[in-house]
Amino acid sequence: MLLHSALMALGASLAAAVPTLEVQGEYFVNPKTGNRLQIVGVAYQPGGSAGYNEEAGRDPLSDPDICLRDAALLQILGVNTIRVYNVNPNVNHDKCASIFNAAGMYMVLDVNSPLVGESLTSWHPWESYYAAYLNRTFAVVEAFKNYPNTLAFFSGNEVLNNEETGATVPPYARAVTRDLKNYIKKHSDRAIPVGYSAADVRSILFDTYNYFQCSLKGDDGDMSKGDIFALNSYSWCGDSSFKEASYDQLVSGFSGNSVPIFFSEYGCNTPSPRVFTEVGTIYGSQMDTIFSGGVVYEYTQEANNYGLVDMQSDGSAKLMSDFLSLKDQYAKLNFTEIQGKKPASSSTAKAPVCESKLITTKGFNSNFTLPVLPPGAQEIIDKGVSPKPSGKLVEIKDWKVKFTVKNPDGTTISNLAVKPLGEDEINQPGSNTGATTQAGTDSTGTSSAPKPSTSKDAAARPGAVILPAVAMGAFAVMAAL
Repeated sequence: MLLHSALMALGASLAAAVPTLEVQGEYFVNPKTGNRLQIVGVAYQPGGSAGYNEEAGRDPLSDPDICLRDAALLQILGVNTIRVYNVNPNVNHDKCASIFNAAGMYMVLDVNSPLVGESLTSWHPWESYYAAYLNRTFAVVEAFKNYPNTLAFFSGNEVLNNEETGATVPPYARAVTRDLKNYIKKHSDRAIPVGYSAADVRSILFDTYNYFQCSLKGDDGDMSKGDIFALNSYSWCGDSSFKEASYDQLVSGFSGNSVPIFFSEYGCNTPSPRVFTEVGTIYGSQMDTIFSGGVVYEYTQEANNYGLVDMQSDGSAKLMSDFLSLKDQYAKLNFTEIQGKKPASSSTAKAPVCESKLITTKGFNSNFTLPVLPPGAQEIIDKGVSPKPSGKLVEIKDWKVKFTVKNPDGTTISNLAVKPLGEDEINQPGSNTGATTQAGTDSTGTSSAPKPSTSKDAAARPGAVILPAVAMGAFAVMAAL
């Protein structure tokens, strides 16, 4: 489907906020309507590693012109959530957060970065768990806690990526969740969920889940217990099925969950171009009682060939065939019905008490004694980070995209703009229209996405367990205001 025009925005007033969501048992819930939210998301790290530069004061949410371009395209795609892997708490995100908010989109934010001292390491995790590291994670919370569309924070991403890391990492990864939740409780006006994004390594996946979601105290008041759990999974490749892709194992393994579970990455690119036939299953009756949707990997085209949109250094962009294929899959679903469901009337499953019998893999850590706070960390939690970043929604005066964006066939999309949504509205397919039909090919008539050599096994898939910020072939995308 080619995009010829998007609706122009009317007025220049401060856009209404999306409704702030709550975690109620195993669901994200809109407290105003009582409806569940199914995440319809895309991994958003434009520019890869070049898109995050602390010295230059640059991250994916620092340039409002770029955010406006991408919010318009994601709004037309039908997305309601972006996952951002690497953010700089010391730069201003007000305009970008306000743009995505007006477009009806939530933000799920990783608190870590690929730089030394800004993440928990898989090897010798105790060496990376110290006050300065925690200070940086708390600063990310401070920078984003006041935006109503901040949905959740990830305390870690694939820090456990094989059986060996299962021996040492779990207590430290859970401790980071504890520390973030304690900081949020003291310094945020609202509860913001904190959880972990796991690699789909089946030999340790359910032990990882059990370790992070059990309760040390036997109740949900345990501050080290994750509020959410997510996984990066690439087991559905091509025109697969619920059983062939082993999604049935995921549903069975997570049955009885006491927290929201969703895909923090999905979208195998073998074969390529992708057909995204898993979309109907993820949001269908086989999974929607256990899973709360998912995040497609990824928005921008990088060397690993998972992109929906190909960006250029001058800010121009071109849709890839995968963008249109994903849009077509979303269009097949009734999102008014999907997003209008109430939580199950039955009582929510209670988190199990943490004990060694929850762990079944030999060598995986079954000791739930967590490390104490490193020296100096309690003072930071008590007093807050300094200097303290802050964020707020601001007025956006022009919603029209400034850059040239083309369809896969090379035709230019005209009048591309974000359509600000009304009070308490969440984006879904059809909120911003401007599409006609055509197959997803480039101007030469060939498929937009080359075929990479990948494996169905997420652990073996090149680039699957690497943050987009450290993916190969990154390029910078910047534009002056």
